[in-house]
Amino acid sequence: MDVSAAQVKTRASELGFDLCGIARAHPLPAERLDHWLERGWDAGLEYVRARREERLDPSRLVAGARSVVVIASSYGPAPQDPEPAPGEMSIARYARGRDYHNVVLKPVRKLAAWLRERGATVYAEVDAGAVMEKAWAQEAGLGWIGKNGCLIHERFGSWLLLGALVTDAELEADAPHPDRCGDCALCLPACPTEAIREPRYVDSARCIAYHTIEHREPIPDEIARRAGGRLFGCDACQDVCPWNRRAAPGTLVQLRPRTASLRVDDVLSLTHEQARQRFEGTPLLRAGRDGLVRTALAVAGVPPARARAFAVDGAPGVRAQAAALQRPGKVSTAPFTAPASGETR
Repeated sequence: MDVSAAQVKTRASELGFDLCGIARAHPLPAERLDHWLERGWDAGLEYVRARREERLDPSRLVAGARSVVVIASSYGPAPQDPEPAPGEMSIARYARGRDYHNVVLKPVRKLAAWLRERGATVYAEVDAGAVMEKAWAQEAGLGWIGKNGCLIHERFGSWLLLGALVTDAELEADAPHPDRCGDCALCLPACPTEAIREPRYVDSARCIAYHTIEHREPIPDEIARRAGGRLFGCDACQDVCPWNRRAAPGTLVQLRPRTASLRVDDVLSLTHEQARQRFEGTPLLRAGRDGLVRTALAVAGVPPARARAFAVDGAPGVRAQAAALQRPGKVSTAPFTAPASGETR
């Protein structure tokens, strides 16, 4: 194969990636993943368990795998970026612009095609395949897995979106990145729902991001009460990270934020067509109209009388959440004010 590590990194830079590193392909130790799975901290996400062996062994994805190329794009905030407005439900930073799956996947595919033209076999993915991106990113020298479970880079902090390419091309590997969290553990108590059960281990069943994005059933009362009006995702553990206080802003125009928060009334009045038109091409479409309305009912302090109107909604999750608000003794979620930039509840 006529390709070198330096050429791969140059091509990755030309495609707009902020970082590119290379690790030697080998089976990953199973202990960390199994520790998480055995405690049920995956919250029953079957797609994780179903491809456990592939996640741990890149040769199951590419026969004769020799290298794992990891790329990263920053979505770090800039001073002029919009922030959540008081009284509105907040959106996680990564979801305020275009859907990163599409934005990052296109150049990843171009990099994969470039490698294939040079005789390599490649498996490429962005957060949707059987690759442990953060583990490989640390091995490839792009940063370290912080105590909040996020990959942290000295310049870009944890505001990073990752992609990975498993290939049979023999490429010079970078040195693994050392852990630089030190004694800092600000992220652990910053989590509103205490979802970081141990350093570097997040319990999805307690995570606001899981409940507002992946989960489709009613949001548990305890999670809803602590959600602080978060409509889609959560940045609490990243907002307090010292490495993020000086992180460089992202440069990809498509990832620049457009919408940082939404009014409760606007969400509750959404139709399916309005949601599609307004959020098409953004991560919010993953939740769709039904998921956004369900979450608004749970976290925004909607009065039971108003929630009653959703008891006959066409979406089972919305109906169930409306019914939950009618239970005797139900404690309504307290009114909220969106946090200022860099603050957490």
